[in-house]
Amino acid sequence: MTRIDLTPLYRSTVGFDHFASLLDSALSTDKTVPNYPPYNIEAMDEHNYAITLAVAGFSEDEFDLQVENGILTVRGKKQTDEDTRKYLYQGIATRSFERKFNLAEYVEVTDATVANGLLTIQLVREIPAALQPRKITVNATQEVIEGKKEAA
Repeated sequence: MTRIDLTPLYRSTVGFDHFASLLDSALSTDKTVPNYPPYNIEAMDEHNYAITLAVAGFSEDEFDLQVENGILTVRGKKQTDEDTRKYLYQGIATRSFERKFNLAEYVEVTDATVANGLLTIQLVREIPAALQPRKITVNATQEVIEGKKEAA
């Protein structure tokens, strides 16, 4: 595997260490990424997103969603049933899973719902008012000459 050295980036930038670490970790991860459960990431509009995971067979109380340090972790743990069924073929996977999603700055989880075998997580990007662009009005200055009134 080709390794990219990010040391020059660390030497010549200030405040981008999180980005460089994220890039470094993305390049050094295992190529055997688990593919269960399948998911979609959808941009609803400029500031709203949704992550949808296919979680057939799970109920709402079998999920654990946590956000810590900009990483959304979704865990599913199937409750063990004393299932006396004898399957000839079992194609519906109900094994435990863990998925992690890196969230950009100011992206927050607002809601999570499960319906029809799909877990949908709503996200919104709320940029603080102090960081949003603001319009500066330009005012004309008036010269005031003391002791003289302007003739009309």
